[in-house]
Amino acid sequence: MKLAFSTLGVPGLPLPDVLRLATAHGYHGVELRAHPEEPVHQGLGLVERADVAASFKSAGIEILGIAGYAQVAAPGEDEPVLDEIRSLVALARDLGAPFVRVFPGGGTEQSADEADATAARRLGTAARHAADAGVRILLETHDSHRTGADVTRVVGTVGHRQVGALWDLMHTWLGGEPVTDTFAALSPYLGYVQVKDIASADDTTPLPLGTGTLPLAECVALLNQENWDGWLCWEYEKRWYEGAAPLPEALGPGRELLTRLVTRTG
Repeated sequence: MKLAFSTLGVPGLPLPDVLRLATAHGYHGVELRAHPEEPVHQGLGLVERADVAASFKSAGIEILGIAGYAQVAAPGEDEPVLDEIRSLVALARDLGAPFVRVFPGGGTEQSADEADATAARRLGTAARHAADAGVRILLETHDSHRTGADVTRVVGTVGHRQVGALWDLMHTWLGGEPVTDTFAALSPYLGYVQVKDIASADDTTPLPLGTGTLPLAECVALLNQENWDGWLCWEYEKRWYEGAAPLPEALGPGRELLTRLVTRTG
C-alpha cells in the first residue's frame, strides 16, 4: 500500500510547502482538495496546470486524486452537476491524477431510491467522459450514503469501470458498519481508502492517527489480509476544525504508524 495525505489538513498551504511536507515525511502522494480557496481548483489555466503537474513530478510525489464537491445524488437538474464533474475530470486529466472524488449529497427531500437513481444516472453519464480522460470517478462513503452498502447500491447499478468507490473509514464507522462488511461491499469498486481518527461519534475533531476510536488497525489488517495494494490517504479535517492541532507536526508519526500497520504480517 502507498501512503498519501489530503491538503484538507493544511488549508491554503502553497504547493511547494505541501511537497516539502510530503517528501520530508515519506509520503508517496497527495490528495488535492479542489476549491477556490486552495492553490488547485477548476479555474486554473492550462499553463498553471502544467506547472502543478511538473512540480509534483520533479518532487517525485504522485497526485493521488482531486477531491471535488459535486453532489451526485442531490435533487435538481442534472446538467449543473454533470458540468461540475466534467470540470473536475478535466482538472484530474491535466494534472495526471487517476481519481476524482465526488459526494452523494442525497439530502432528506427525497427517498433513498430516488437518490440512488439520480446518482446512478449522473455517474453513468459522466463515466463516458471520464473514460475518454482516463480518470476514475469515486463516490465517497459520506452523508446520505454513509456506508459501503449505501455506495454499492449506486456504483453497482452504474456498472462502469470508470465509476468506483472511496472508503472514508470515519463515515462507515459512524454508520455502524463493521470494516469486514464495508470491504466486502466495496472491494469490487474500491479506488482508495481515506483514514483518520476521532475521539468519538459525538466529537469528530480530527486527532493524530492511532489516538482515537476509529478501527484503523483493524481496517489496515483486513486490507493486508485481502492482499489489497492500493492507497491509504490520511484526511485530517483541519479546514473544518480550526481548533484542531496543526497537521505538519503529526505527519511523521502518522506515516510511521501507517507503515507499521501496512507491514505487519502477524
